[in-house]
Amino acid sequence: MKTTRKYGRKIDQALTLWVKLARAANTMSTLTLRDISSHGLTESQFGVIEALGHLGPMKVGELCAKNLSSGGNMTVVVDNLVRDGLVERMQSLDDRRAYIVKLTEKGKKLFDDIFILHAKYVTGLIDNALTDDEIAQLSTLLKKLGLSLKERL
Repeated sequence: MKTTRKYGRKIDQALTLWVKLARAANTMSTLTLRDISSHGLTESQFGVIEALGHLGPMKVGELCAKNLSSGGNMTVVVDNLVRDGLVERMQSLDDRRAYIVKLTEKGKKLFDDIFILHAKYVTGLIDNALTDDEIAQLSTLLKKLGLSLKERL
């Protein structure tokens, strides 16, 4: 018989929440990565194309912050997207040390073609599990948790 060690209501509750949150996030990540891969992109490449498609040209450092990526990794991702003709890199006019990355016409077309498909895929995953009210509640709670945790960084 399997026994579960108890640490007290608050600790047990927090640990259970963390496990469920981590498992849900891992499963969601696996499924969305599968969809992204079906479009011939890595998760990082998709993140760059999505950020540029929604926000427009930005500095490499800004892309790192948006995609939670290191500078070294982002350089490789951008290099590969440049190689594939999806983005171009230009030196910033106001800071010669910085580079601006923007979508090429080919990159804009790819964004326009695949982003809505991916968004619908993600919506289907969530709609199968939660009602609209539950989605709104969960979004609010996760934002609250995230902001509280960010204060500890």
